Amino acid sequence: MTQAPKSQPELFDRQALAIHRARHQPEALFLHELARDEVEDRLTLVNRTFTRPAIVSPFADIWRNTFPEARIVPDSEVLDLTPGAHDLVIHAMGLHWANDPVGQLIQCRRALAEDGLLLAVTLGGRTLHELRSALAEAETQVCGGLSPRVAPMGEVRDLGGLLQRAGFSLPVADVVPLTAQYRDSLHLMQDLRAMGEGNAMAQRLKRPSPRALFAQTEALYREHFALDNGKLPATFELVCLTGWSPSDSQQQPLRPGSAKMRLAEALKVPETKLPK
Repeated sequence: MTQAPKSQPELFDRQALAIHRARHQPEALFLHELARDEVEDRLTLVNRTFTRPAIVSPFADIWRNTFPEARIVPDSEVLDLTPGAHDLVIHAMGLHWANDPVGQLIQCRRALAEDGLLLAVTLGGRTLHELRSALAEAETQVCGGLSPRVAPMGEVRDLGGLLQRAGFSLPVADVVPLTAQYRDSLHLMQDLRAMGEGNAMAQRLKRPSPRALFAQTEALYREHFALDNGKLPATFELVCLTGWSPSDSQQQPLRPGSAKMRLAEALKVPETKLPK
């Protein structure tokens, strides 16, 4: 049976992404370790004991010691999760490579029992903005045009909106900023490959780039962003998404017009009418 053609082209080449991830170096996965630590910290603030966790992650070893009882599955397009089987789902560092991020979140919601918690950590829109800017300017100057080199990533407000679209209650999105320092842009790009975060965009160039491009990228990166110590900053923005599977026991917003007290009375201030 053949599959129906997709309505729009895919943004990411998942086969290339799998190859990049297979070549990763464990010592380079500091972003995944930071995501794990962030999830741990946030769970300590939740007044709930979770006994049936599931984790969606491309690198299971990062999570096994911290959540030995969890079911860990890869961030494939169809998640290997049983509907209603979990009270906690952690989606770790995969949404920014998803061709259908809303679909990923919907699958996570379906895997949750009633009043279950989703914690998702992904890279946000300011991630690698320095490299993106330097590469774009350099490629325009050297090659006379642009090609997809740094994956687009969602802004925190847009990512928070995905939770609502996926049907989660009490959605929250916030940012954990991080700035790393590199001796040069080549060192940064080597580190990205070691993380398994190399360019896997479907429309990327399939031929080698000229050396002059990377020399110009280094010059522009250093011109616009170099620190006083001579190193180059690289921004990584972790966006943390929190949502609950719907339940009648959760707090609900009041119906408009149902308040029993005026706001001015509650604040104990004079009420001022708006001019007509």
